[in-house]
Amino acid sequence: MPSERFEFPNARGEKLAAVLDRPAGDPKAYALFAHCFTCGKDVLAAKRIADGLTARGIAVLRFDFTGLGASEGEFANTTFSSNVADLVAAAKHLREIYRGPGLLIGHSLGGAAVLAAAQNCPEARAVVTIAAPADPAHVTGLFKDQISEIHAKGEVEVALAGRSFRVRKEFLDDVAERKLHDCLANLRKALLVLHSPTDDLVGIENASAIFTAAKHPKSFISLSGADHLISKRADAVYVADVIAAWSERYLDMLPEPDEMPIEGVLVAETRNGKFEQSVVAGKHRYRADEPTSVGGNGSGPSPYEYLLAGLGACTSMTIRLYADAKKLPLKRVAVHLTHDKIHAVDCESCETKEGKIDRIDREITLEGDLSTEQRAKLMEIADKCPVHRTLHSEIDVCTREAA
Repeated sequence: MPSERFEFPNARGEKLAAVLDRPAGDPKAYALFAHCFTCGKDVLAAKRIADGLTARGIAVLRFDFTGLGASEGEFANTTFSSNVADLVAAAKHLREIYRGPGLLIGHSLGGAAVLAAAQNCPEARAVVTIAAPADPAHVTGLFKDQISEIHAKGEVEVALAGRSFRVRKEFLDDVAERKLHDCLANLRKALLVLHSPTDDLVGIENASAIFTAAKHPKSFISLSGADHLISKRADAVYVADVIAAWSERYLDMLPEPDEMPIEGVLVAETRNGKFEQSVVAGKHRYRADEPTSVGGNGSGPSPYEYLLAGLGACTSMTIRLYADAKKLPLKRVAVHLTHDKIHAVDCESCETKEGKIDRIDREITLEGDLSTEQRAKLMEIADKCPVHRTLHSEIDVCTREAA
């Protein structure tokens, strides 16, 4: 299903911009994501983690805090407490339109915020912090050279991540007063702490303090090699996979349907970017997309990559079935495929002699103590896989508009 973009009011009546990333089928659970200090809902880490969770059936609401991104209000008027209030307002809106969030996720200062907001989100049964400070006041280290000036003048413009923000004395006073120890001691929700030991912005000692102060059930996962902003796609994917697997133990997850409501495969736009599609095949959920180099999000294989995957999987399965039936000593099959357009005149065996044609190069690796004759037979069998035959046969694609 497409991602939904909407606005909801905060406690002061200001409209906050939000996006709800939904899985292809009915969500098994809902999560609320709080981004890092001065970031926004569309920061890469938030988006990539949300993509990973939706692929596992969890819908994710992410939004811009007051004064950031597309949300109304002035950043200078915000405090840590107002961020917590924004989270509570987001949970309330999600509760009203769908279902309250069972999972709270916070990155950096957003992690501290979800810990503080958890008691006001009754449906939440699990909380996840990613690179979070144990003390909200830790964030003032980003502009520590100007703290005295802020106290003296009441408001100063500071540079954060290449942008200018106005920070007021009220913000400093608020973070100095807000302590997380009581929130952690009375959390009464499952807690997962994710932190990199090489985080040079929020040190690993913060994770230790959070973990020690919390009561069980609690878990800690080291994000070895990751930076504070989780800027590498592989790290964000890993974080999403860990959260999805861990949370299933604690959330009241809606079960996957036993049967798909329709036959075949359902493909639909997500409206998350220019090309991204959700793909439903039975109980399986996928993403299809184009690379970022051509304007896509790069969130899934391209249509032609899915085509190659289908041919490759069928080729490998067919070879395996034959080898097992004939009791051949085949240990493993691997198929590498590439697709290209070539001039028809360059294809000696093709009937078409003008223009360009599609060409798929298929390289098969056969591991095992096989004789020359056995290898030749297996290569012959590769061309008999059903998908290979389909691609070489006449195909009739019937297209109609749905009722």
